[in-house]
Amino acid sequence: MAMIVRNSYTKTDIKTKIDFIFLKGLSLAIPLIISSVFFTGSAAAQTPSPTTVLFENVKVFDGKSSKLSAPTNVLVRGNKIESISATPIPVNKRADTLIINGEGRTLMPGLIDAHFHMMMTATPLQVALNGEPGYLNLIAAREAKKTLLRGFTSVRDLAGPVFSIKRAIDESLIEGPRIWPSGAMISQTSGHADYRSLNELPRTANSHLHHSEVTGGAAIADGADEVLRRTREQLMLGASQIKLAAGGGVSSNYDPLDVAQYTEAEFRAAVDAAENWGTYVTVHAYTPRAIQTAINAGVKVIDHAQLIDEATAKLAAKKGVWLSLQPFLDDEDANPQPEGSANRAKQLQVTQGTDTAFALAKKYNIKVAWGTDSLFDAKLTARQGAQLAKMIRWYTPAEVLMMATSGNAELLALSGPRNPYPGKLGVIEPGALADLLLVDGDPLADINLVADPEKNFLVIMKDGKIAKQIMR
Repeated sequence: MAMIVRNSYTKTDIKTKIDFIFLKGLSLAIPLIISSVFFTGSAAAQTPSPTTVLFENVKVFDGKSSKLSAPTNVLVRGNKIESISATPIPVNKRADTLIINGEGRTLMPGLIDAHFHMMMTATPLQVALNGEPGYLNLIAAREAKKTLLRGFTSVRDLAGPVFSIKRAIDESLIEGPRIWPSGAMISQTSGHADYRSLNELPRTANSHLHHSEVTGGAAIADGADEVLRRTREQLMLGASQIKLAAGGGVSSNYDPLDVAQYTEAEFRAAVDAAENWGTYVTVHAYTPRAIQTAINAGVKVIDHAQLIDEATAKLAAKKGVWLSLQPFLDDEDANPQPEGSANRAKQLQVTQGTDTAFALAKKYNIKVAWGTDSLFDAKLTARQGAQLAKMIRWYTPAEVLMMATSGNAELLALSGPRNPYPGKLGVIEPGALADLLLVDGDPLADINLVADPEKNFLVIMKDGKIAKQIMR
């Protein structure tokens, strides 16, 4: 069945933009030359991008309902959804108007990944830690476009110097999703974001910062005063939320998984600073002690939580804390760790707790966000949609898609006035921002459609602009 497009203004619009990306903590500016194809589809003469798009004859998954609508028409004007109607919507057939007949296909909100690392997701660990920043920015720029073309129109970035990439996307120098940046992950000495080697110890007043700190991937802070300063620095740089490491991690070498990191007073320093800016703190944490300490200090979101126990789940539910969970299993999507290593043992321990974490979240009706946390491997990142589809191990397809649209949008809104994109996301309703996917099929009946976006996402729209359009 062919998708009919009338007054279609598809084009191959190749633009070369030169943007001087000023690297945080460095005095030099690296010219970043980026060539981006801003439209996918059949080539045509260059024409203005449509400012009005009408989707006719589509079945709508609105991000909140467990069923598709009857055949519907959806009008987008500018960057917002203007109207939705079961009856025809008249439009002026002008040069700036695009009419797409979906022929009964599914129109749904753009997907949201609540745990992403744009600067590290496609780069091997040692390159990410030691690579030249200009090169890493180029990799991230390429990955940003790929992320958008997988149907992910928004991501919450939870560690990495992503501010320049975000700015380039927002200024239309490159293509990519909306980004809610945390900036550097704040970590105690020997914490999850302490990437130093043993021969770089001890740190003294005259010690140089580690490369990961200079480039903005990590910030080592001990004591409430240092945590407060590092938190304020990230807010100054433009963080929409603050990320702290509250416990051991899989990929870090010097923090055992069972070790809780930071005291309640240290967490409170970050929470107070973030709340003063109208936003919140999220923490990397697996174990009950780490999670409980963070919650008692006022942290609003726990990322991971795979080793949570019943008492801690009850506390999270009582305090209204979110769990940002990932489908960590010992499968093809596991971040690679050397067999027989300590990090591999930690990884197995985490994956063995995943089923329990989801079960407790459901039992106590805890708000759950979904994210991937893919790191250091472009092949794993390419399976972003497949990692969403595997959530049917714990939820229905409708629940999975609601989580990755309206649910994750609710989490993003916790940034309050630090939200870089004011407006309603994750839903299809009048007045909402126009981040939309036209899917060749019914993802509520076949969730695996999202696992192959290249084939099944016929139209990808972000902020009212079409990033992809397949003609069939």
